[in-house]
Amino acid sequence: MDIVDNVSSNQLIINLSILLSQPTGIGNYAQNLFPSLKSFQPTLLAAHKYPDFDCYPVPSNLTPDHGTKGHFNRLLWTQFQLPQIYKNLKSSLLFSPLPEAPLYSNCRFIVTSFDMIPLRFAKRFSPLTLYHRYYTPQVLKQAQHIICISQTTAEDITHFYQIPASKITPIPLAHDRTHFHHLNLPTSNYFLYIGRQDPYKNIQRLISAFAALSNYKDYELWLAGPSDRRYTPILKAQVEQLGITNQVKFLDYIPYSELPKIINQAIALVFPSLWEGFGLPVLEAMACGTPVITSNISSLPEVAGDAAILINPYNTGEITEAMQAIANDSVLRSRLSSQGIAHSQQFSWEKTGKATGEVLSRYL
Repeated sequence: MDIVDNVSSNQLIINLSILLSQPTGIGNYAQNLFPSLKSFQPTLLAAHKYPDFDCYPVPSNLTPDHGTKGHFNRLLWTQFQLPQIYKNLKSSLLFSPLPEAPLYSNCRFIVTSFDMIPLRFAKRFSPLTLYHRYYTPQVLKQAQHIICISQTTAEDITHFYQIPASKITPIPLAHDRTHFHHLNLPTSNYFLYIGRQDPYKNIQRLISAFAALSNYKDYELWLAGPSDRRYTPILKAQVEQLGITNQVKFLDYIPYSELPKIINQAIALVFPSLWEGFGLPVLEAMACGTPVITSNISSLPEVAGDAAILINPYNTGEITEAMQAIANDSVLRSRLSSQGIAHSQQFSWEKTGKATGEVLSRYL
């Protein structure tokens, strides 16, 4: 039976309470995925209206925009108000594009899990560590099914929470092909990193690796991502100590509309993270034809395939060698550019949406 016919008599609701004005990570995933599920005629639980969708209004103070209080508000709303919304809408299934759902309720739900990074790099008193240690496992155990964004995350769920692999379906993320593509712009002289500045992102080794380039004064290192008062001052102090202040730019959050140009003109994306559930900047850079240097661990080889230079992220010398090779070898740059564009075509939100829809249809 066609998926549309199969779900036409059922009521699916999609929880978009996480969506914020400057989406990153989970927000990007949710925003790009739900249009592909239009055939289900779902009701969106969202603070904003979306054309061509039935929307049920939710409070606007549930997003990360509101800091820790926003997360706390969302968890309370999820636990105490969402079950009543589910009942009022006569829903048969809730899809949550993050691992949050009402516990010990009559709600049937499927959730998406992204990574176990807060457990792999646990901080003793961090709310995120407590969230993943106590709340997330209960959500995953009570879910009808779990979607995750890579085989690496699927294995982590089984390892950390002892949930059987049969309850988990890995479905990779994708990129917006109309947005991230080769623009045929001249290459500039900067290496680019995109992402947060948390320690597991390994930016300190990246900065050290850049400083060790034999001709580092001929290049710049651009760090694109929201500043963090916990970590940014440490990185800026390192840059100053190394005497490379003129070469390193902290760009803060880059609007989505500006990302393709910045990626296209970089000499390479350098993404030496110590762990990722997926690593979307790697895919977006490959789609733009920008050479990629990334880690040889976690999900990053799943995303990059043979279209990037894979390095040991704990070895600063390897990062430097890869950057030096990119800087010196135009043939290598051209090859990685072509391979990256070709490899990125394997990923699309249509494929991700179709695979997600196939999972949802089994439980409606």
